[in-house]
Amino acid sequence: MTAPPPAADEARGGAAGPEERAPQKRRTVAGRLLASYLVVLAAFALTVGWSVQALRAASRDAQLLRAGYVPLLLRIGEVLAEQNVFNAQLNHITAAKNPGDVREWIETARRTRPLAFSIVKDAARALAGADEKATGEDARVGQAAASSGVRRFSDEVAAEVVAIERLVGASPERFAQLFQALAVGDRDLAERTRDELVKREVEGAQRLRAIRSRVEGQMASLTDEAELREERSMHLLLGLGVLTLLVGVMMSLYARRVLAPLTAVTERANAVARGDLTPKQALATNDEIGELATTFEDMVAAIRRARAELVNAERLAAIGKMAAHVTHEIRNPLSSIGLNLELLEEEVARASAADTPDAELRPVMKESAQLVTAIRAEVDRLSRIAEQYLSVARRPRPRVEPERVDDLVQELVAFVRPELDRAGVAVRVEVEEAGPEILLDESQIRQALLNLLRNAREAMPKGGEIVVSVSFSSGAATIAVDDTGPGVPEELRASIFDPFFTTKQRGTGLGLAVTRDIIEAHGGTISCEPREAGGTRFRIALPAGRSPALGRAADAVP
Repeated sequence: MTAPPPAADEARGGAAGPEERAPQKRRTVAGRLLASYLVVLAAFALTVGWSVQALRAASRDAQLLRAGYVPLLLRIGEVLAEQNVFNAQLNHITAAKNPGDVREWIETARRTRPLAFSIVKDAARALAGADEKATGEDARVGQAAASSGVRRFSDEVAAEVVAIERLVGASPERFAQLFQALAVGDRDLAERTRDELVKREVEGAQRLRAIRSRVEGQMASLTDEAELREERSMHLLLGLGVLTLLVGVMMSLYARRVLAPLTAVTERANAVARGDLTPKQALATNDEIGELATTFEDMVAAIRRARAELVNAERLAAIGKMAAHVTHEIRNPLSSIGLNLELLEEEVARASAADTPDAELRPVMKESAQLVTAIRAEVDRLSRIAEQYLSVARRPRPRVEPERVDDLVQELVAFVRPELDRAGVAVRVEVEEAGPEILLDESQIRQALLNLLRNAREAMPKGGEIVVSVSFSSGAATIAVDDTGPGVPEELRASIFDPFFTTKQRGTGLGLAVTRDIIEAHGGTISCEPREAGGTRFRIALPAGRSPALGRAADAVP
């Protein structure tokens, strides 16, 4: 058996060659490490950014409280206090000992009250201004929505103050009527007018209290939001800090992982230096390290193939020497033994056919005939073994001619069918369609197929079925030989084509080796596969044209 021709290797491996694969963008180690550093930097920037945003939100709330809500609440409280005093004076005016002084105080309070309401409205507008200043022009969407709510509340407070001012300032003639009734001593009219005015003033005070309660509610809500934001910020800062730490650790591990293949490549190089050429999966990294590992494994595979070819060549050389020795030492004596056995068989046959008077010699003659037959079988077996060794050592180069593979298969199956029928094995041929002629050596391909058919028969000692199928694709021919036997174990499937490897008690281990040698000499391939329904499939692929190696071999034949 010879190693696959270089051209066949190129034909099989060329489809996956670097020049035909789609180019992929390579990720450099430096770029990946830079990317990991940028990820850590982004996590740190996220933490810092959130901290700054939380501080800005807290500053905004503090400024809004200090410059907006607190002054507004104080102004409303002052107006409400003045309103309560005004209500008390107005309520007791009819019982006052000196109504004139009370009248003077009430008139003064009425004249100064618009100024107090104006101060409250200014404070409400100041609240909106403080909110705008705290929010800023580059406010985010959420802060802009909150700012809009503050301005709306400010406008509502100002509108309510205006409404209260109108309420308490309406009907000033009622105060003149009250003072006139007190001056003329009309107590009943004075009390009715007083009650009407007090009712209006009390309503104004109640509405002022409602405004104050709303402001206090807004302040409480803002404070609660600030506390909640502070708590959330603390949790998020803690989480972001932990996240930053985890990202840093993960990126450190990632950097270590990126550089780890260097250690693996170094260890692999040391193992190869110690003589370990076992195939290893190349590191699947799309960077310089992965490229180095792939190139190194390709180099190791080339060394392993070269060593295997050398061992194979030495093995074949040993087979040739042994075959020559066997031919010289055994073949000639076997021929003499065969001739003498023929003579002996004739003598035994004549003696058995004669009418021997001595009945005691009949069993002896019968046993002699059996022994001669057994010797003949062993001589034939030794002759076949010698022929197999000679076929391996002295295989001629293929003499290729255009042949129809489907016709060759049909003729071979017709030839071997009687032998298969005697073994209880059915055989059928399936041809998809008439294919083109293929350049091949008919006698060698017949020998290869015959080896496969006989192996299939021997794999089914109790009978079975063999299916030989022929198909064509792009001018190339594929021949499949399927059997329904027990199949080849997976752990043995890779070794069945090795010389001298056999699972049979009386096998030489050369049949499949010779078959592969023939197929590869034609530039083809042969494989052993399991069948889904059970059994084994041997698949032969023969190229459409003449391969370079085959052409040189054929041209070299005289």
